[in-house]
Amino acid sequence: MQITDLPFNTVVWQDEPVTVHKGETGEAYWRTRHFGPMRVRMVEYTPGYFADHWCVKGHVLFVIDGEMTTELEDGRTFEMKAGTSYQVADNAEPHRSFTKTGARLFIVD
Repeated sequence: MQITDLPFNTVVWQDEPVTVHKGETGEAYWRTRHFGPMRVRMVEYTPGYFADHWCVKGHVLFVIDGEMTTELEDGRTFEMKAGTSYQVADNAEPHRSFTKTGARLFIVD
């Protein structure tokens, strides 16, 4: 990855507006900033959240708090706990996430 044309700046995430994204069950609350083509998000999944689609967007995802499971379309699953991350390229492996207890994430895509 090469990041260009991005001067130093800071984000106070608690001051960013929240958008609500409903899953098959539960909700995801996003606080989002765009820096050129890069999207940076703080995301909170409510307990019982289950994504409503297979995602093909590439991400770097870090679990700040809580636990979630990421499922790949081929059936593999990955238990993601606080302090773990995953990285996946655009159009590489469709994936979706769900959580019983809730999770808070930092995502760059």
